[in-house]
Amino acid sequence: MLTDIQIEQLESKYLNKFYHFLKYVEDEMMYGFQTKELIRNDWQNRYGNGQAISDFAVGAERIIYSLFNGKGIGQPNSAPVGADMFFEVDDAFIHIDLKTVQTDNIGDYTTSIFVGENQNSYVSEIKQSNGESFDPPRPYNPALPKYYNFGTPQEKICLTYFVTILYEAGNLNILNINLLCMPNGQLEPIYGHSVLRAGKNLGKVRYNFSAIPNFNLLTNQKRIKVVYFDKTMNPNFLSRLSFIESIYDRL
Repeated sequence: MLTDIQIEQLESKYLNKFYHFLKYVEDEMMYGFQTKELIRNDWQNRYGNGQAISDFAVGAERIIYSLFNGKGIGQPNSAPVGADMFFEVDDAFIHIDLKTVQTDNIGDYTTSIFVGENQNSYVSEIKQSNGESFDPPRPYNPALPKYYNFGTPQEKICLTYFVTILYEAGNLNILNINLLCMPNGQLEPIYGHSVLRAGKNLGKVRYNFSAIPNFNLLTNQKRIKVVYFDKTMNPNFLSRLSFIESIYDRL
């Protein structure tokens, strides 16, 4: 079992590794997002604009998956519970999930994101925005363990990351790409209930990343990496992304 600071060191290690990887392949990634334009006439009329916007999330995720998988980062794991990408490295099991949001739903993106039970290990209580408990209280028990093979010689920490993509409704242009690290469940005494925020439906949660932008036990290291940020975007969108822009400007 690792100490709390050792967990944060590992979380930061892979956050930086994945960030530099995405920056390294940024040209290929952005080109991949644009490949839809080469055959737009063949798909736009078939799906209709609304359906095309919805399905673009699938296409964007396909590009990210191919880049990660093509570089052979770790051993993919076939367990039925886990994030979109789940693989093993020498010192951890790593879950990476992709979240794509269009500007019509920008409120679901700017300070927190929805997370599923099979995407994190953070056991805590979901509290109201004022910090008080709901009546009755809402305990949150995710599906992932803090460690895999806990208590055995094969024990390894479970790490959780998210790639978030904001794209513009209508023209499908990419406006922002972030890489986030959600704390391992062992760190609940360090971060408390601030990591979680009540979702739109009972029992669902959001990762409240704006409330914990830093690694609390490390010096000057952030849990958020801004991979791409289009400062020429519509000012209305830009104003809504002020928190993310501030992170981008400090990287």
